[in-house]
Amino acid sequence: MSQEAAGEGRVRVVGTAHVSEDSVREVEEVVAEERPDVVAVELDEGRYRQMKGGTPDDIEPGDLLRGNTVFQFIAYWMLSYVQAQLGEKFDVEPGADMLAAVETAESLGIDVALVDRDINETMRRFWSRMSFLEKLRMVGGLAFGLGDSRGVAVLLGLFFGLLVGPVVGLFGGSIGVGLDVLARVTGGLFVFVAVAAALWVLAGSVLPTGERAAVSVGVGVAAGLVGGVAFGLADPLVARLGPFTVRVLGSLTIGVGGGLLLGGLALTLATAFAKNPDDEVEEIEEFDMSEMTDTDAVSAMMEEFREFSPGGAQALIDERDAYIAHQLVGLRRTGRDVVAVVGAGHRAGIERYLANPEELPPMESLVGTADDGLGGVPWAKVVGTAISVAVVAFFGLLALSTAGNDTLLRLFGAWFLINGVFAAGLAKAAGARWPSALVGGAVAWMTSINPFLAPGWFTGYMELQYRPVNVGDIGRLNELLADEETPIGDLISQMFEVPLFRLIVVVAATNIGSIVASALFIGYVLPLFAVDLGGPAGIIDLMFEGARNGWDVLVGLLT
Repeated sequence: MSQEAAGEGRVRVVGTAHVSEDSVREVEEVVAEERPDVVAVELDEGRYRQMKGGTPDDIEPGDLLRGNTVFQFIAYWMLSYVQAQLGEKFDVEPGADMLAAVETAESLGIDVALVDRDINETMRRFWSRMSFLEKLRMVGGLAFGLGDSRGVAVLLGLFFGLLVGPVVGLFGGSIGVGLDVLARVTGGLFVFVAVAAALWVLAGSVLPTGERAAVSVGVGVAAGLVGGVAFGLADPLVARLGPFTVRVLGSLTIGVGGGLLLGGLALTLATAFAKNPDDEVEEIEEFDMSEMTDTDAVSAMMEEFREFSPGGAQALIDERDAYIAHQLVGLRRTGRDVVAVVGAGHRAGIERYLANPEELPPMESLVGTADDGLGGVPWAKVVGTAISVAVVAFFGLLALSTAGNDTLLRLFGAWFLINGVFAAGLAKAAGARWPSALVGGAVAWMTSINPFLAPGWFTGYMELQYRPVNVGDIGRLNELLADEETPIGDLISQMFEVPLFRLIVVVAATNIGSIVASALFIGYVLPLFAVDLGGPAGIIDLMFEGARNGWDVLVGLLT
């Protein structure tokens, strides 16, 4: 359909499927027949340069410190992966329709206009407009859709264990899980580690990696339960440990062990009731690509996405409709005829705006940082700020009480050390360089109580000094994930060689380390100090005393 206004040029909008061979032919035919003054394509400068074989822009280190950069890449990666998979199934390179439009226009000497919004800005707004639960579902979809299910079960188990472990350590005695039980469990942990490590080494030349791990863990768990827990073979070693260490190791073992058991059960149930993968492949192969440009089919897909994330759909679809329409209206007003090649999902919205340009939202509302879509109230930051205020108030009130400087120094030292060790340790384990890991560890004590900062951003900032990252890494990751024959161990090793993947893992690992450290500090370290200060009631009394002393100081200053 063509759109034109009196005294202005004409715009014909061609809706295409980005992975359809029919769309490629249609674009070539329309441009050749129409011979417009301008061919407008749904591309921005960066994607155009990359499509033409140029090098994508690197991430600037400073951008990482502005927040959400890695998560935007995850979202962009997911969208790119889905499109790449469809392209592979139908033997069409994603974006072939846009490339065909550009090359046809250039061969005929027709100007090309890039009318889409910058992809980085779109992904920033896309991410900011999604709710917290929608973000969890999207990242979870990446984990379950692209990750090994056994690894997902392990991660869920560990997460559950780290939540339950502190509860067992604090309140286990009231349900019969006292220090004697935790001591036996700690002994079982030592036996498990010793047996599993020995079997791992001995089976190295006999079994493949997967079976080697299964045998080591399975026999190790059995040995730990029988030899350590039931018969107390490691009791002499455990007796050398202090009560605090026994409580930490024993409760964490119970929590993580129970979490892994539940994770394995969930994995078994999910596998039993999951849809047969062969059925999914058959459905994809039988899907008629020509339907992707049909108005009803495209509208149905758009509505399905809106149900998943109304805010995300607004940034990814509606705002881009308006942005592209703004560009096309501007070209039309110059008196030039235009053929606009856009994704089929954008066609209806763009044509509506072209017919009624007075309905276009102001251009300034389509660029810059989007609000969070929650009525202007950033709840995540509100909650984070409240937690930060509570932690600062805790230390401040104790400082104003008679707890003593020695207690405060030990308390702050423990906070600094635990956060630093866990954040730096996990960052290094994820592949960070030592300077990057140490920087993340050094700031973890501060970022743990600051809702606007994360230690992983600082680790990532340092990593980008050594290893540049750009959008082109996404294509490499898609190629690796499309290879179904590579063993999972080799696949993960190859993915770690891609700078983007390594950056994401390093940043996430640093943040997870700091979160775990904060949980351990609250669950274990504070109760330990509470014993010396008269228990929870003693701490509360000291905080009230600090509040009274602080009030007296304030009144004295004012009077």
